[in-house]
Amino acid sequence: MSETNLLPPRPPATPADGGPLIDRSSRRWWALAVIALAQLIVVLDATIITIALPYAQTDLDISDANRQWAMTAYTLIFGGLLLLGGRLADYLGRRRMFLVGLAGFAASSALAGLAWNEMSFFGGRALQGTFAAILAPAALSLITVTFVERTERARAFAVYAAVSGGGAAIGLIAGGALTEYFSWRWTLLINVPIALIAAAGALALVVRDVPAPRQRGYDLPGAITSTAGLISLVYGFTRAAQDGWSATSTLALFAAATVLLSAFAVIETRSENPLLPLHIPGEINRGGAFLVALIVMVPMFAVFMFLSFYFQNTLGYTPLKTGVMFLPFPASIIVAAGLASALVPRIGPRPPMIAGGVIGTVGLLYLAQLDSASTWLTTVLPAQVLIAFGMGLLFVAAQSVALHRIEEHDSGVASALLNTSQQVGGSIGLALLSTIVTQVLTRHPGAAMQVDPSTGQMVPVDPVGFAAASIHSYDVAFYWGAGFFVLALIVTLVTIRMKASDLGDETQNAVLVAA
Repeated sequence: MSETNLLPPRPPATPADGGPLIDRSSRRWWALAVIALAQLIVVLDATIITIALPYAQTDLDISDANRQWAMTAYTLIFGGLLLLGGRLADYLGRRRMFLVGLAGFAASSALAGLAWNEMSFFGGRALQGTFAAILAPAALSLITVTFVERTERARAFAVYAAVSGGGAAIGLIAGGALTEYFSWRWTLLINVPIALIAAAGALALVVRDVPAPRQRGYDLPGAITSTAGLISLVYGFTRAAQDGWSATSTLALFAAATVLLSAFAVIETRSENPLLPLHIPGEINRGGAFLVALIVMVPMFAVFMFLSFYFQNTLGYTPLKTGVMFLPFPASIIVAAGLASALVPRIGPRPPMIAGGVIGTVGLLYLAQLDSASTWLTTVLPAQVLIAFGMGLLFVAAQSVALHRIEEHDSGVASALLNTSQQVGGSIGLALLSTIVTQVLTRHPGAAMQVDPSTGQMVPVDPVGFAAASIHSYDVAFYWGAGFFVLALIVTLVTIRMKASDLGDETQNAVLVAA
């Protein structure tokens, strides 16, 4: 049976926005399930590798300085290309780019899962990030053109937000189970059948949209300079761990990052169709919100990675148990986000953001007291709850400010910029804090290594002393993380001036869409 026979007559497309092309039948809810499935693999892929990383590092002989690229290669490229991905969806068709993103994500997941060395592994992860940047904005925009009635769109966005919020928890559990019972490689290979199922569902269920007529360019120079600049910055932190902060290679990378990012700013002021319209972050409240969103993500991925190594390498937990030990983190974020969404319209965004900054700082300072005698129940659990609760308050309040009074034609760019800020902040944080951990560990007297004559592998001279040295290096990173929360608190106090009376009826919708 043809698509025409299955669907009632469609309303005409609006040339300016490529829609609405709405399926009025119940089939659109099945289409939402397909879109949510695609969004799930994008979200959980940022965390599913966390549990598997110690095993991937051993199999592929990845150095401590380079291991952060397993996560950074994904998040950095994802964040750097999100704005371009949104433009491609508008101009080439949302459904078409959704299918391209799924196909590319499946192929790149297979490459990373079948990696034979660290470079093929990192390359696969970077390609995953590239196609995730195409897939994610296409998925979100498909919801906007499929559900036009206010109540139905709210329900659809609620499903989308729930999948996005729960993806981190699902990734941790799935990563632990797949690593323990199969192989770390299946944390990546599992994406292949899921993406193929989603693609088949999209072909059958998702309504075709009409692309918006392209009157101006894609701002490829902006996309290239911004992404290359961020890669140079992150790689500079990595080289600092190996060569030192004053090494020529490190300084050259930082200089290249400065030139490229400066060039990006100049390009955006002169481009007819800028990737990042500077008036969006130019307003002081919104600019502060975007900056806070970037800063608070600096310690987040690093906390996940270091605790994963602590649970598995220091405490000897299984991968699945490690995933379970992380569950209080996403659960606390969800609870705090619900509280913040109720508080922001009543008291404004500033008090929840201040409270979130203080609570997150206390949580990281408490986690920095970790030592060989600590237990998960007495040290890690309370710290996880505090950090996550602070982040949840900050995320929702900052999102409401970042998307406040954004013109409709800028709403997609503003949402993408918010996501980009978080991904870039996490990438920079992983690189910076991984470098600090590596340098602190190298200088610790308990970290001496020797060659095991039976295996030829490097092993600690004193395993107990090495475990203590590792924990100490993590503690230093947690102190740095607390410093970034303090910085976010200062930015909040200086820039966020919005009161509850300034917020309109769109606040709840902004929070929901951003989630």
